Amino acid sequence: MRPAISFALACVISGASVLHAQSTNASVAGRVTDQSGGVIVGATLAAIGAETNLRHATTTNDVGEYVLPNVPPGPYRIEVEKPGFKKVIKPEVIVHVQDALAVDFELSVGTLSDAVTVEAGAPLVNTQSAAVSTVVDRTFIGNVPLNGRSLQTLITLTPGVVVTPTPFDDQGQFSVNGQRANANYFTVDGVSANIGVTGYFPLVQTAGGTLPALSAAGGTNSLVSVDATQEFRVQTSTFAPEFGRTPGGQISIVTRSGTNQFHATAFEYFRTTSLDANDWFSERDHLAKPEQRQNDFGGVFGGPIVKDQTFFFYSYEGLRLHQPATQETAVPDIASRQNAPTAIQPYLTPIRLRMGQN
Repeated sequence: MRPAISFALACVISGASVLHAQSTNASVAGRVTDQSGGVIVGATLAAIGAETNLRHATTTNDVGEYVLPNVPPGPYRIEVEKPGFKKVIKPEVIVHVQDALAVDFELSVGTLSDAVTVEAGAPLVNTQSAAVSTVVDRTFIGNVPLNGRSLQTLITLTPGVVVTPTPFDDQGQFSVNGQRANANYFTVDGVSANIGVTGYFPLVQTAGGTLPALSAAGGTNSLVSVDATQEFRVQTSTFAPEFGRTPGGQISIVTRSGTNQFHATAFEYFRTTSLDANDWFSERDHLAKPEQRQNDFGGVFGGPIVKDQTFFFYSYEGLRLHQPATQETAVPDIASRQNAPTAIQPYLTPIRLRMGQN
């Protein structure tokens, strides 16, 4: 039992380290100086969430530098203060998934009761990662119509992404920079989502863990609902080693979180027989319109459990699809049925009854 327990603990520890390495959180770093350019040691710096008031705080080191690791994506207000200097506030700092931002501050001599709000300044830049990537944020997701309520349409907007055919033995759906269609890696909040299956009997892509867990319709709805998506980043090349499991695109999806305010949305998209035209073959043969129903429904609900400390967020999406098909089949004509051997006649009787002896 002891070796088994030790092995299980080792797996848990190694798994936790992998998740940390592929975290969707960002980092903010920089230097704090005075007006003469001298570094300020021991200055307190805090990034405060605009929607949750959660604080991520640190102090500058001996060379005036600071680092705020593991900052969840979202809007922040950064405050810097040090006794003997005016407090500096930089509002509306937007942190995206897996960002590594550099933000420097300059403090003026004065009292802490005096605050200076920095509205402008140098644009935030990523100073640590050379990855070529594209970020799609919540605003863009909410304002673009998506066929099937899936993120695939937005992923294909990324430079270097090409849509590929999806046969039963290759369900990767798109290629990034010429890589194979099943070479893309999906994560949701840092957890691998490459747990999909394929109907192809040899378990090549399924066994290799190279397929995302898409829905039966081939969409990302089963990974995360569009309404529950905060943002996602698609890295296409020169990404960091922790993303080296597959050589294709690295798609990191971040889900939404609850805030200090209660928010809820509900939706339903539907198609019915009355809204669609009859199938061409059914219309030609004077057949009734096949009954078709599609209902895509759900909603989200989030808010505070303990204000400024603990939050909840609930999401649900359901898809109900009734999709008939019209198929033409060649059957024996009257002469063939009449001249058929006696042993086969019982099998032709249903055709005779269905066709009305035509």
